[in-house]
Amino acid sequence: MIRHPVVAGSFYSGDAIQLRNDMKNYIIQDCEKQNALGVLSPHAGYAYSGCVAGNLYSRVKIPGVAVILSPNHTGRGVPYSVYPAGVWRTPLGDVSVDEDVVNNLVHVCSFVEKDQDAHLYEHAAEVQIPFMQFFNPQIKIVVIVLSSGNMEELKEIGKSLSLVLQNVCPDALVVASSDMTHYEPQASANIKDKIAIDEILALNEDNLYGKVRDMHITMCGIYPAITMLVCSKERGAKKAELVRYETSGDTSGDYSQVVGYAGIILS
Repeated sequence: MIRHPVVAGSFYSGDAIQLRNDMKNYIIQDCEKQNALGVLSPHAGYAYSGCVAGNLYSRVKIPGVAVILSPNHTGRGVPYSVYPAGVWRTPLGDVSVDEDVVNNLVHVCSFVEKDQDAHLYEHAAEVQIPFMQFFNPQIKIVVIVLSSGNMEELKEIGKSLSLVLQNVCPDALVVASSDMTHYEPQASANIKDKIAIDEILALNEDNLYGKVRDMHITMCGIYPAITMLVCSKERGAKKAELVRYETSGDTSGDYSQVVGYAGIILS
């Protein structure tokens, strides 16, 4: 079973050599790396969010297994969909699905179902993979698309994922894929994004959920962020650090309608 790339050639280069060269411009060479339990990483085209994602992944020791939590932009598939088996293909090569983690998770957590449909055209997880491959070509992945906003279910998935990872691969990295505010003026985006980022830095998923809802913060990966926060705290996370924040305006020069991007490490 091969999950073929759907945004290679648009969100990032479809040519392996060009992609590696591009990524060298986004990463920080020879920076100090740290162990991380979770991260928040953006998923826009690399021209816009590549520096944030690249700086983030440069700071993290990429382990043997990464769990990528993705929002659902397409509306396809079941509410909590884990890609069942096989490989995800990128221009840098194939990345195997860790079927041991997948099978344990669906056994432990009744909410999560094996499903391909939610993943077929969803870009939010795909764009994370080349960065992890760049630093660890042998990495295995588990990809979960979350499309339901039921807070208790999201928390339960986070707790179940924590239990599985502690038993199967304790050093795994959990990635919440999310952009921040969408298509608002720079000043408004900065204010709203700071509010959401501060709650992530405080490791407070309840306040994050409430403020995103009440203040109409268009953070598309709020569900992945909640599950990642719960999972990371269950695994012992005590602190969070903002690595970099930018908006699309910092690339395009158009600050009238921007999208925000944040890179955050939990450890």
